[in-house]
Amino acid sequence: MELLTEDIVPEYAREAKREARTFAAEHIAPNAEEFFRTGAYPWEVLEAGQEANLVAQDISEEYGGRGFDVVQMLAIAEEFYRADAGIALTLQRSFGAEMLETYGTEEQKEAYLRPLAEGEAITGLAVSEPETGSDLTSMTTTAERDGDEYVLNGEKYWIGNGVEADWVTVYAKTADTGDRYMDYSLFLVPTDADGYHADHIPEKMGMRASKQAHVVLDDCRVPAENLVGSEGGGFMMLAEFFNYGRVVVGGHGLGLAAAALEEAWDFVHEREGFGRQVADFQAVQHGLADMRLEFEAARALNYRAAKKVRDYENPGLWAAMAKTKSTETAVDCAQQGMQFHGGRSILSDRRIARVYRDCRIPVVYEGANEIQRNLIYRQSREE
Repeated sequence: MELLTEDIVPEYAREAKREARTFAAEHIAPNAEEFFRTGAYPWEVLEAGQEANLVAQDISEEYGGRGFDVVQMLAIAEEFYRADAGIALTLQRSFGAEMLETYGTEEQKEAYLRPLAEGEAITGLAVSEPETGSDLTSMTTTAERDGDEYVLNGEKYWIGNGVEADWVTVYAKTADTGDRYMDYSLFLVPTDADGYHADHIPEKMGMRASKQAHVVLDDCRVPAENLVGSEGGGFMMLAEFFNYGRVVVGGHGLGLAAAALEEAWDFVHEREGFGRQVADFQAVQHGLADMRLEFEAARALNYRAAKKVRDYENPGLWAAMAKTKSTETAVDCAQQGMQFHGGRSILSDRRIARVYRDCRIPVVYEGANEIQRNLIYRQSREE
C-alpha cells in the first residue's frame, strides 16, 4: 500500500519529498525502535540530516539554506514522521528561526541563521511555561530593559532542544500596556548566557528521541540588539509563525496516520483467526476503509491549507483546520490499528505501539486542538 503518493504534491516540492523519503528509509526507520527504547538523543541521525541538507533548509539560500517553503516542509515532514516521530521532531532543530529570518536584522541573521543552515548550530523556541500552555497572553516570563541589555526572569517548559541548543528564541513580557497582544517580545538567548539554566524534563511516553527541557531564566542578561523585531511585537510574530508551523504539524499527523494504516493493513492480511485471514472479516475491512477515508481527507485538506498559508489566503483558518484534522486522524488510525493488533498491540517493540504513543503529542503541541477549534469558528465568522 502506497499512501504518501506524489500526485497531491505540487511538482516543485516533489524532489524534496523524494530526498526525505530516501533519507528516512536509510537513517530514521532503521534506528526508530532503538532510540524509542533508549530515549537517547539521535545525534548521528541529526548529523546525517545536516549533511543531506534536509535540516533547517527552510532558511533562504542567502543565509545558507535551500529556501524551502511551507509546502516543501510539509512534504518532508510527512515522510520523516512516517518513519519515526521522535527522531523527526529532533530533525526540526530550526524551530522558530523563521521569525528571525522575517523580522531580524542582517547582523542577527548572519550570526544566528547562517550557522543553523550550515549545520553548525541547534536552536529551539521557548514559549510555553509550567503553568501556561496555549494562552500566549498569560505568560509570566519577563524581560526588563537595563541600559543596553535586557534582563530575563522566568521559567519555560516543554522546550525542544532547550539543553542541546546553542541559542533559543524566548517569548517574554516587556510591558503592561493594557493591550495584552502588545505586551510581549522575542529575544535571541544564547544557552551559555549567565542565568540560563536548562534540564531535561522527565521522560515522555512518546517521541522519546526528542528532548524537551525545563528552562529557568534567572537574571539572564542579553544585549539589547538580541531583540527580534520591535518591542511589543512578539505576539503578532508568533501568531504568524504558528500558521506556518501548524501546517507542518499537520504533516506530523499525516506521517503518523500513514504508519498506523500501514501496520494495520499488513497485520490483518498476514494474521489468521477463526480459520481464515483476519482481513476477510467485513468488520475489519470497514475499519480499514474508514482509516483510508479519513487519511485521504486529512491529506487533501493539509495540502490545500499549505498552499493557502504559502499564498497568505486566510492562513490562520486553514492552518488550524489542517493541524486539527490531521493530528486527530493520526489518533483515530492508531487507535484502530491497536485494536486490530489485539494483545500484540501492547508490546513496546511494536511499531503500532510507538505510533499510538507518539500520536498523542501533536494534538497538544503548537496549540491544543481545542484552541484550534476556537480559531476555526472565529475566523470562519470573519470570512
